[in-house]
Amino acid sequence: MAKEAWPAEVVEIVGRTGMTGEATQVKVRVNDSNNPRDIGRIIARNVVGPIRVGDVLMLRDTGREARRLGTR
Repeated sequence: MAKEAWPAEVVEIVGRTGMTGEATQVKVRVNDSNNPRDIGRIIARNVVGPIRVGDVLMLRDTGREARRLGTR
């Protein structure tokens, strides 16, 4: 069974998240989607591993968005 995924380009790195900072919160621009309304939309996602601006992520779900990082 093949899973579908849609490309999204990293446009901004927001910061580190998780109990020990193991994930990075980024903003991505959805380049393609199963829902035409999502194309071009910018959403926040959490990424584990090395990431930089300009990288392309393959998202299985373009409707989910990560919670914003809180400021203390």
